[in-house]
Amino acid sequence: MKLVYFARVREAMGSDGEEMEFPASVLTVGDAIDWLVAQSPRHAEAFADRSKLRFALDQRMVKSDAPVTGATEFAIFPPVTGG
Repeated sequence: MKLVYFARVREAMGSDGEEMEFPASVLTVGDAIDWLVAQSPRHAEAFADRSKLRFALDQRMVKSDAPVTGATEFAIFPPVTGG
């Protein structure tokens, strides 16, 4: 799956994204974040405060309980405000 990082998450990761293949045990966005946090200290730091993260699968906003099965892109970003 293509992971895409924006704003503060991109800065913390030092990259705008990466390719990852999640194990079969990763069923939801929340599972994916749990798995990513365990991958490296950089991931753990970038995703430490989940209350400050938002998610999109294939460019559609989702909550942490959304299933990741079938998605090709997973975006992770801080809350966004507009004017």
